[in-house]
Amino acid sequence: MRKKSILITGAAGEIGDALIRSLAQSATNQVITLDIRPLPPEISQMVTHVQGDLLDQALLARLVSEYEIATIYHLAALLSTRAEFTPEAAHKVNVEGTLGLLKLASEQSLWRGEPVQFIFPSSIAAYGMPDLETKAKFPHVREWEWNYPTTMYGCNKLYCELLGTYYSHNFRQLAAEKPVMLDFRSVRFPGLISAFTVPSGGTSDYGPEMLHAAAKDEAYACFVREDTIIPFMAMPDAVKALLGLAAAPASGLSRTVYNVTSFSLTAAEFRDQVVRAFPGAQISFDPDLKRQGIVDSWPAGLNDHDAQRDWGWKPDYDLERSFGEYLVPNIRSRYQD
Repeated sequence: MRKKSILITGAAGEIGDALIRSLAQSATNQVITLDIRPLPPEISQMVTHVQGDLLDQALLARLVSEYEIATIYHLAALLSTRAEFTPEAAHKVNVEGTLGLLKLASEQSLWRGEPVQFIFPSSIAAYGMPDLETKAKFPHVREWEWNYPTTMYGCNKLYCELLGTYYSHNFRQLAAEKPVMLDFRSVRFPGLISAFTVPSGGTSDYGPEMLHAAAKDEAYACFVREDTIIPFMAMPDAVKALLGLAAAPASGLSRTVYNVTSFSLTAAEFRDQVVRAFPGAQISFDPDLKRQGIVDSWPAGLNDHDAQRDWGWKPDYDLERSFGEYLVPNIRSRYQD
């Protein structure tokens, strides 16, 4: 008999690490993880890990034959900077991989007689502000505003949000008299900062890269201007948002895609926070034109009123607590002899 399970794709990434630790403590269903990479030893024992490619249809079919997948946290993706160098590969992983998983989840929903829940972390990259004047004029962007992404990653995320909405509300309407629909829910994250994993090449990683370099007593040249501003969030709040949205009654949700956020600050203000914790930090600014252009197209802040109203979203970590209680102590501890 198949075991009722939670599937996490892209589990070896920054969000996956934190999500596994949380679910291992609270989940009643078995947690299955999928990633092309192995998991770190300290978390691999908490789950059943399958090392393989999301695009491997035979592998997905084997997972479905062995496990009754009730919830999917689809974290697997090629991030923004890397996606700009390999846009076709990014489309294949980010869109085709998501489409295959949505189709699988929809078929499983029909087979189970109840919806499979599909939790999809989206990104601030789904937005595209045309210039800095517009960015200043609209400081807190709503979910439906400025959905004109300028990167392949942002295009992929926005399209996958729409695919998820389609599979949740329209797929199989004509194919079955009483179709069982997929339960797709998405969170648009700001820049995420983890104290326990090394930055992995995201375009918003200039912030955490400052912290890690300072903790290692290494010089760091920030790849954006000092006045660059975007919203950020500490990783525990990202996991809280995913789990909170997953736990919310469907009857209370007015959208399939929700903004969440915590605090916004400029790159110079981020530098000042790092220097306050590490007085010897050597941080300079040497903007990379390509990545600077990407970050300039992202809003300075997100309006997350709908998430607050519909499922009680509220971050635990504001600016002071993020640095003082989470980031600085844990990153400092990571590099101490």
